[in-house]
Amino acid sequence: MSRGPRRASGAPEANGGEGVAGAAPGTVSGNKGLEIEEALIFEQGDPALSGVDLEAPPEFADRLGGCGRTDAIGLPGLSEPQVVRHFTRLSSKNYAIDAGFFPLGSCTMKHNPRLNEATARLPGFAGLHPLQPLSTVQGALELMDALAHWLKVLTGLPAVTLAPAAGAQGELCGMMVIRAAHDAAGNRGGAARTRVLVPESAHGTNPATAATCGYSVDPVAGDARGRADLAALKEKLGPDVAALMITNPNTCGLFEGDIVAMAEACHDAGAYVYCDGANFNAIMGKARPADLGIDVMHFNLHKTFSTPHGGGGPGSGPVAMTEALAAHAPLPWLVAGADGFALQETAEGDAAASIGRLKAFHGQFGMFVRAYTYMLSHGGDGLTQVSEDAVLAANYMLATLSDSLSAAYPGPCMHECLFDDEAFRAHGVSTLDFAKALIDEGFHPTTIYFPLVVHGAMLLEPTETEPKAELDRFIAAVKGLMERLKAGQAERFKTAPHLAPRRRLDETQAARHPVLRYRADAAPGEAAE
Repeated sequence: MSRGPRRASGAPEANGGEGVAGAAPGTVSGNKGLEIEEALIFEQGDPALSGVDLEAPPEFADRLGGCGRTDAIGLPGLSEPQVVRHFTRLSSKNYAIDAGFFPLGSCTMKHNPRLNEATARLPGFAGLHPLQPLSTVQGALELMDALAHWLKVLTGLPAVTLAPAAGAQGELCGMMVIRAAHDAAGNRGGAARTRVLVPESAHGTNPATAATCGYSVDPVAGDARGRADLAALKEKLGPDVAALMITNPNTCGLFEGDIVAMAEACHDAGAYVYCDGANFNAIMGKARPADLGIDVMHFNLHKTFSTPHGGGGPGSGPVAMTEALAAHAPLPWLVAGADGFALQETAEGDAAASIGRLKAFHGQFGMFVRAYTYMLSHGGDGLTQVSEDAVLAANYMLATLSDSLSAAYPGPCMHECLFDDEAFRAHGVSTLDFAKALIDEGFHPTTIYFPLVVHGAMLLEPTETEPKAELDRFIAAVKGLMERLKAGQAERFKTAPHLAPRRRLDETQAARHPVLRYRADAAPGEAAE
């Protein structure tokens, strides 16, 4: 804390182009040009073959207490070229922000400048070890302090912890700090304040976070404009409410204009206001959360400040908070003194009321370097322009697509635009069908069926890093698909994608019955990934 490719059951074989208008004809090998039909690595390898020769170890006495392996480990044996080619081919099947437009709403999939990667790989940063003496890592600690300072300036909040590993853990941190503050005020064990209010338009993880912290979740209805209903919120406030968890802008891509009045009502009832910062990219440099009445808020460094995310990470979720909550911030605390920077790692002294550690060591340092590089390369005015351009891009998409798709709510949006399924539902096509058709057009699908308050939702977030020409390509594809629907080609949508390495998979089967371990005797149809 700083103060100040196997097919699913029933899925078709890999495409050879059969029955698809305009597609390449089937091939003898199953390959299509440079798109290689790739077998699993276990199917390619042989345990008896390996690119490495290891001598048998001499006789020795193990210390495993009878727990040693008794059968073969089952790893495939391959040469080095086989391994390299396998994973290179797999990587070519994965859509990425470096390959094209990634319109996932609520995810802020922006370009990651290579400058960020270069600084994160500087030896003085990349080669650090968390157990080094503090005297040898003063530069790293200074960078953390500078990053925290920028976050404090952007939010107007006086304290920041860099400890949380990702946005979800940042949420958890914020709610744990709120609970600790209530407990310190005499609400031991949550005896009095047991409810957390969560608008229906808030981020989807908020209810889970509140429940994890031992609170019951009480939803707040939205109004016809897609915002949280102020009157409904006030009706639910009472002495048993611990906090309001709100996302602003919300997951409908709309600014919660009543946020100041909501915060005042919560504070009058003795409750705190937690803000989910997942959509901070829309207001950075334009509105300070502290001025809106926010008590605590997490950031997603990997969204707003352009550090890589997706595919399991890495993320980073710093949390900014008021002075009243800062005493409960998690360890370690970064402390500046006459002899440089130090880390307060125990809950004693000024940190006696801390909630303790959330993770090992001191946060996601590589993400700190990338985010701070992004801040320095943009400057304060540049960060403001980021938000302006992100909002402009989303409104451009909303305006140009509204004559083809059905906008969920009237009026302009913030950083993302939201459509429902009315436009294609009339043709018997679902949101999922339309999303799959986008794959054939060379685009990653949008976020679908989220937020839940909109039927068949399609949520698009262009971010500020996409050029207008790329947005126009996507818009043209959507409009063209809608023209096909109107021309009576609905059946093609229901079986899309036709041109991907695999066609439509049984995603429900994959989620409910994943095959996580290869067995040579398993039927291919059992696989669901």
